Amino acid sequence: MLYAYRVLMTGIHLMQTGEVEANLRRLNEHFGFGFLNDLVAQKTAEQAPADLDWEFHAGWLAELEGQLDRAYEESELPEDRDREAVNELLVRLRLG
Repeated sequence: MLYAYRVLMTGIHLMQTGEVEANLRRLNEHFGFGFLNDLVAQKTAEQAPADLDWEFHAGWLAELEGQLDRAYEESELPEDRDREAVNELLVRLRLG
């Protein structure tokens, strides 16, 4: 469940800011989902949630999907990117 939240929240944040932030706790500072802090705490303590409310989370994930779609439509990020620069960065990181 946390991975689904992370993917959607990271995408929204990226579309809005141009920055990749994959730390769920930092992302949640913006989104403010109290229940997410509880899930992260359970994961950190390696505890499986006793009764995960799938409908509740499906609703929030659908809401985030809508936000991601809107963030994409409103994004000012360029459609074209410097693929060569990205490739060079990846090569440097892999060799480093």
